[in-house]
Amino acid sequence: MGGKYILEATGIDKAFSGVTVLKGAELCIEPGELHALMGENGAGKSTLMKIIMGIYTKDAGKVVLDGKEVEFKSAREALDAGISMIHQELSPIPEMTVAENVFLGREQKKIKGLPFVDKKQLNQKTQELLVEYELDQYIKPTMKMKNLNIAQIQMMEIIKAVSYNSKVIIMDEPTSSLSEKETETLFHIIDNLRAKKVGIIYISHRMEEVFELADRVSVLRDGQFIGCMKVADASREQLINMMVGRELEGGYPTNIAKKGDVVLELKNFTRKGVFEDVNLKVRSGEILGLAGLVGAGRSEVMRALVGYDKLDSGEIYLEGKQITIKHPQDAIKHHIVMASEDRKELGLVLCRNIKENVSLQNFDKLSSASFIQKPKERKLAKEYTEKMATKMNGIDDLVSSLSGGNQQKVVLAKCLMSEPKVLIMDEPTRGIDVGAKAAIYNIMIDLAQQGIAIIMISSEMPELIGMSDRIMVMANGKVKGELEGEETASQQAIMNLAFGGNEQ
Repeated sequence: MGGKYILEATGIDKAFSGVTVLKGAELCIEPGELHALMGENGAGKSTLMKIIMGIYTKDAGKVVLDGKEVEFKSAREALDAGISMIHQELSPIPEMTVAENVFLGREQKKIKGLPFVDKKQLNQKTQELLVEYELDQYIKPTMKMKNLNIAQIQMMEIIKAVSYNSKVIIMDEPTSSLSEKETETLFHIIDNLRAKKVGIIYISHRMEEVFELADRVSVLRDGQFIGCMKVADASREQLINMMVGRELEGGYPTNIAKKGDVVLELKNFTRKGVFEDVNLKVRSGEILGLAGLVGAGRSEVMRALVGYDKLDSGEIYLEGKQITIKHPQDAIKHHIVMASEDRKELGLVLCRNIKENVSLQNFDKLSSASFIQKPKERKLAKEYTEKMATKMNGIDDLVSSLSGGNQQKVVLAKCLMSEPKVLIMDEPTRGIDVGAKAAIYNIMIDLAQQGIAIIMISSEMPELIGMSDRIMVMANGKVKGELEGEETASQQAIMNLAFGGNEQ
């Protein structure tokens, strides 16, 4: 290997409580290279990154940075040596400003020896970064993090990592919350970093990004290194086969469910400044796709429907009868259930077990005289998680111990225990691997065949086209058109409407 690589990790082993997570894992990064790291959830990608970053201690193997073997004891040591990481799980400090978050732990003191931060300098340095990466129009250094949306927080995590002037930057699903425009900004940042000979480790489940950006790709499966190849020599089928160790059935499953009567109808839904005069119908057995750019109002309409957000005007009809929803519990009582976009924020309580998470919104169903019936709770939690084919040791496992795909199955199990007539799925496959995606798609088809009306919000065009019976496109808070059938619902037609064009 010589001096060709800026970072080398070879022969890495790691086990937790006797369970092997990594066995002989390896990864080698050249200066200025974008190296994709792929594998199913649970393949060991995050564990390998945490070993490189000094968060975990390896059991065997070695990490070499700039030709010298290193063993970091903490993430701070890795940062000081020139390795930074953009984590998939965002963890800002909400009450602190953008500038305070970006330079947390690196604040310049006003007077040496005294505990007073030079906020003027902090804000100035942050402003320079925002201007350099063209984010200054909608993010200010003095804004509190709690007032930023998920996409803006993700961009600030990226800026924070870049601000360390690192030799190697690890990017874990960096575009998972970004709009098309913000993704372009990220790619611009990546181009700048590569020109400066920064090595980038890019973890993504999005094949199109890997083929567009990466020089080489390495694959892990079940904690083992499967292989490394130039992206120019790889095909989508090869990579999937390397990741899952088997051929996956191609394409998307077909929804052959009989479409019944209209289950849900929204009339003139309006929330001032967010969305206006939204009209929507969905039938039993139908999968309705909601398309649009980030900020188009898709999720906001659904949040208002289920009572998360206030509605200024509009009517809701369930099976032809007008209903009122002012709180999420009202929606659940009417059997309208939402699996939210951010499963870690609204979908799950990570510090609790699977059983408790599945029961969360179903206490009325599980209680007698205000007391939860524990045997019934265990029986139903087990029944619904098994229906979802959740990979777990048992329902007493902590949800945080599961892979992303299995966490999503727990969210769906919780929703199904509420016996939905309408199931809203906001970005149902975000951040999960190709194998888990296929499982979620099959679950959706099964639910449609049971007569459940499904509304799916997705930013992935192939997924929308492949899974939806009909697609409604929003832009700037308004419905721009509906598309039906694969010939009509092309990516070009969807993007034309999403950018505010007219329906052809």
